[in-house]
Amino acid sequence: MCFPWSRAKGSEPQSAGVSGVSASIPTAERPVATRRFLTMLGPGFVVAVGYMDPGNWATDIAAGSRFGFALLAAVLMASLAGIFLQTLIVRLTLASGQDLARLIRNRFPRPVAMTIWAVSELAMIATDLAELLGSAIALKLLFGVPMLAGVIVAAAITFGILALPGARGRAPELVVGALMLVVVACFGWELLIAKPDPGALLAGMVPSLEMARDPEMLYLSLGIVGATVMPHNLFLHSGLVRARLADTPEPDRRTMARWLTIDLTAALALAGLVNGAILAVAAVAFQSVAATGPAPGIEDAHALLNTSIGGGAALIFAVALLAAGQSSTTTGTMAGQIVTEGFLDIRLPPLVRAAITRSAALIPALAILSGAGDEAADGLLVLSQVVLALTLPFILLPMLLLLRDQRLMGGLALGPLALRFASVLALVLTGLSGWMAGTTALAS
Repeated sequence: MCFPWSRAKGSEPQSAGVSGVSASIPTAERPVATRRFLTMLGPGFVVAVGYMDPGNWATDIAAGSRFGFALLAAVLMASLAGIFLQTLIVRLTLASGQDLARLIRNRFPRPVAMTIWAVSELAMIATDLAELLGSAIALKLLFGVPMLAGVIVAAAITFGILALPGARGRAPELVVGALMLVVVACFGWELLIAKPDPGALLAGMVPSLEMARDPEMLYLSLGIVGATVMPHNLFLHSGLVRARLADTPEPDRRTMARWLTIDLTAALALAGLVNGAILAVAAVAFQSVAATGPAPGIEDAHALLNTSIGGGAALIFAVALLAAGQSSTTTGTMAGQIVTEGFLDIRLPPLVRAAITRSAALIPALAILSGAGDEAADGLLVLSQVVLALTLPFILLPMLLLLRDQRLMGGLALGPLALRFASVLALVLTGLSGWMAGTTALAS
């Protein structure tokens, strides 16, 4: 019997990836069931970082400050959509034995595959830009570092994380997981300080017709969903799952699918709780402010926290933002490595790939910030979200076509109902992405 941690002879060689992102993850031979399960843990929690990045913070703060707890239902729906889509990626990767980028390269005409690759690289750069800016804002809030210098420092920290020694190929995963726990702990403490009404929290999780009737509520609801489902997470999750897959027989892959789904569901549920906590804190702290003016941005929220709820809330907020921004910029680079290797079959050292994406994101950020100052950060964040909204359909639709290939999926093929739901969700998200991109571009 061959498990993912016991490399079979003649199996497809795995690339080194980002500090082992695409390499097989070794463990002791024939471990007990508990150890097998622990070996599977990780991909979901790494991917979950992208579900609570600075882009999510901006929409959650705006939603909570404008409408209180009413849009917690949108956070819940976004989390459920994310769990479903990432579960599909797990099944597709286990069924095919290949990551999403490699599958698209092998199964679509070359011009189509190369177009998707170019769009995917653009999405990686936009993701990188948003995460760098999130980290830079946190450094400014914590230490007074100017945005221009903060972007450079954030990029340098990412290089440091990716240069960590092996830890069985999981060093970046372990660091990212630790940073995620910092974010969770910080917002758990923020909730304790804010003391939101439990009844109002539960009521906010129930969708209401007002969410569709009120244009601003609808816009923010769609913004929450759009900021949650991001292209790089699909590639990243696929690559991380493949890293745990050698030449595993199909029956064992079904077991792996269950383990990885548990890992994913727990991680994204935790990320959903963090997003809900951000929205709830904003509802308690900023709703009175937003009632008489525009909703606060990330920097405004930090400035208002101490005066509204006190208890060191502003410091905790900034620490959590730094952890979220730095962990998500690291996972963005990991995703970029997977995209390059899968589409082009080019195996770059992790620091080389980081240098490429860092440079592509740094150049526009530094150029605009040096000319327009720190105030340009919000505009850059908006630009990055527009780009991500436009690129998402280019990844979702090929993924859906692959999932519908019964011969490719084999014993892990989806049932008719699941396929129909996946198709509807992909089409809804495609329409949402185009609408959000157009609306945001016009508003800015």
